[in-house]
Amino acid sequence: MAWTAPQIPAGAVLRLSVDFNSPVDYLIFIFQILFATTAVLLAGLVVISILCTKALRLQNRFIFMLNTSICDTLVGLSVYYLGLFDVQEGFPSRNHTYHVLPSLLGVNIMTFLFAQFDRYFAVCHPFAYTRFVTRRVIISTNVYCWFHVYMQLLIQNCLPLSKDMQVYVFSIVSLQVIVLTKVVMTIKLYVVARYQLEKDPPSAERENNKESLRIIIFVVISFLVLWCPSFVNIVLRLIVGRGLVFRNEATNLFAIMARLNAVCTPAVYLWGSPALREATVRTVWGRVCPRCRRR
Repeated sequence: MAWTAPQIPAGAVLRLSVDFNSPVDYLIFIFQILFATTAVLLAGLVVISILCTKALRLQNRFIFMLNTSICDTLVGLSVYYLGLFDVQEGFPSRNHTYHVLPSLLGVNIMTFLFAQFDRYFAVCHPFAYTRFVTRRVIISTNVYCWFHVYMQLLIQNCLPLSKDMQVYVFSIVSLQVIVLTKVVMTIKLYVVARYQLEKDPPSAERENNKESLRIIIFVVISFLVLWCPSFVNIVLRLIVGRGLVFRNEATNLFAIMARLNAVCTPAVYLWGSPALREATVRTVWGRVCPRCRRR
């Protein structure tokens, strides 16, 4: 009796994100590979530089940079799955990750919010900041960002679908409050950087404060610009039911824009911080290319 292979259901096969029926499909696939690789290399570069440089690890602002860069590195790695395969998160879902990978953006949102408060108190209330905001407090705050996001996700995934939707709507409302707070804090930090620091006498501390404020303002603005279209589209689909629907995560323009923060954020860090650039040259490029280190 001839042996026949068992039939595999169509839904059980993990297909690629595109069908390669047109040049656009090839461009989408190549873009996802380049984007994922760039995000991993750039954010990973920042992670290695901070971890290998004790002077940076002792500064609170670089702890926040380290946390977001670890998150961005994971976002880049997640694109190898979300961008290259036929994955659809949300409702209805297909080959989804139970929102584990998209929730990395939520960790970044909370980290940026705490980083804004950190810079505000460091500049406006330096004596209280030095006394109460220790390195242990900053590390605990960054760990809490991960705990809060993924504990909420765990609870959401354990609930039935009706309750799951209620928690999902509550998280959207919470995000609206966080986004509004981030906008207010960005304006406040700009005012502090523009007017208050200019009155201080020239010193190394003033330059460090100006540098840190400039970085966090640029990072938050770029994050909101790239992430808000996806957020607005989700809100429209929930409330009005008329948002844009895409075939999968690879063709979801709004999700791609949100994930682009994994490239923009470490790039802003390297652009805005001479100390981080110097550490990168010494710890990474100096070992890869000794001639670069001598230069």
